[in-house]
Amino acid sequence: MAAGPEPTPLPLTLKTTRPQTPAPVTFYDEVGGSEVFETLVRRFYEGVVNDPVLKPMYPEDDIEGAIWRLSSFLIQYWGGPATYSEVRGHPRLRMRHVPYKVNPDARDRWLGHMRAAMDSLNLSPIHDETLWGYFDRAAHALVNTFES
Repeated sequence: MAAGPEPTPLPLTLKTTRPQTPAPVTFYDEVGGSEVFETLVRRFYEGVVNDPVLKPMYPEDDIEGAIWRLSSFLIQYWGGPATYSEVRGHPRLRMRHVPYKVNPDARDRWLGHMRAAMDSLNLSPIHDETLWGYFDRAAHALVNTFES
């Protein structure tokens, strides 16, 4: 049998795969997700509903709505689902607080209730410091009067 021409070898191609890049871990994920923010906000409002200065700023017949709004905002802000914006649009925090007299006393009371709520969560020091820094800056930014 006569040998025919050698078959031409097929070109060698290397298959390369790109490694799957994991989704970035967000602050929301690191602290425990929705459950942590919902617990935080519920504990915060336990203080607010008994505060004679802050309570009038919140709708008595819609405290669950207020809890949902703050929880959803924080969840979105820290990297969770964007439900807040899908339902309410842009947060516009300063605009939404204009109707209320947010003076230094109200700010400090708000911060006091939020600090108590945060302390109940036992967050790691870095998460606690990060979250507290945000609340402190936001509360100071929302002061819109210095009248009593």
